[in-house]
Amino acid sequence: MKGNTPSLSIPPSPRSTPELRMIAWELTRSCNLACMHCRASAEFGPYENELSTEEVFRVMDEIAVVGKPVIILTGGEPLLRQDIFDLALYGTNKGFRMVMATNGTLFTEETIGKMKASGIQRISVSIDGPDAESHDAFRRVKGSFEGSLKGIALAREGGLEFQINTTITQVNLHLVPDILRLAVQLGAVALHIFLLVPTGRGKEMRDQEISPADYEKTLHWFYDHREQV
Repeated sequence: MKGNTPSLSIPPSPRSTPELRMIAWELTRSCNLACMHCRASAEFGPYENELSTEEVFRVMDEIAVVGKPVIILTGGEPLLRQDIFDLALYGTNKGFRMVMATNGTLFTEETIGKMKASGIQRISVSIDGPDAESHDAFRRVKGSFEGSLKGIALAREGGLEFQINTTITQVNLHLVPDILRLAVQLGAVALHIFLLVPTGRGKEMRDQEISPADYEKTLHWFYDHREQV
C-alpha cells in the first residue's frame, strides 16, 4: 500500500490452450508397396503390438475430450487394416473430420463406397513422379503408378474429394511442374509437398535431401502457381 491508496495486484490472464487441429495417425506399418523413402520402413506385415480396434476407440474417446481435430488415417497403407472403416465411422460419430492418406492402389468401387459411408471426407494419394518410370522407381513396385491412377479415377467417379501428396528429393525436384500439371489434369483439389524424412528406409537417401535454398525456391514457385490447384 502506498499512502492510503491500495496497490492492486492483477493476476495474469491464464494462457489459453492451443486448439488441437490435426492428428496424423499411423495405424499400421503394413503396406503393399516398398517405397524407398518410407520413414517407417513399411512392408507387408503383420506387425505385433499395433493397437486393437477397441484401443483405437478409447484413444478417440480421449481425443474428443480435448477437441475435434482433423484425423488423418495413415500407415503404412491404412486399407490393410481390416477394421479401418469401423475406425473411420467411430471417428466421424465423434465429430472428427476423417481423412485418409493412402497409395491408392487398393481401391475398388466397394472401397470408395465404404469410405464415403464411414464419413471419410477426403483422401490423399501419394504420387512422386508424373509418369510410371519416375513414380515406380520411388515406390519400388512395378505398376504402382498405374494402380494409383486407377484408384484416383474411382475416387473421382465416386465423388470422393482427393489431393495429391508428393515427397520431393533431388531426384524428382525438377519434375514438380509436371506433377502439378498431372494433379490438375486428374482433378485434385490440392497438391501438397513433403520433405524427405531421413529415417527408416529414408535414411539411405540422406544425400538426396534438397537444400534449404531449393526448398525456399520451391515454396515460392508453388505460391506463384497457387491458383492452379
